[in-house]
Amino acid sequence: MNVLGGVFNGLATLVTTGNPIEAAGNLVGTAFSNGTAGNGGNISPNTDPTIAAQQQLDEAYEWAQLGLNAENMRHNLDMEDQTLLFNEAEDEKTEQLREMNTLRDVAMKQREADIGILKEFIKTIKD
Repeated sequence: MNVLGGVFNGLATLVTTGNPIEAAGNLVGTAFSNGTAGNGGNISPNTDPTIAAQQQLDEAYEWAQLGLNAENMRHNLDMEDQTLLFNEAEDEKTEQLREMNTLRDVAMKQREADIGILKEFIKTIKD
């Protein structure tokens, strides 16, 4: 609050304009605005405890958010590890199935060859 500045500004306005209403307005405006329009005066965390409390709450919220972000990152890394292990297991299973199919194909060809040999043997006995 700047009462002396308000009085001086009000008197200066009265002398220059001669309008007492405008002078009173300037007196009140200057006295309560601390010399600048729209200024909150000397409001700071030292003079207004609610500002300091709000700043502490903001800082606590930011720390909590940081913790949530870290937890989310840990969860994502765990999911990536689990996905990698699953993919490796599926690749191994696919390779084993491919090997089993190859062995089955070889066994079928061996049977066909054995049947062919047996047919030739039977022909030689009949003749």
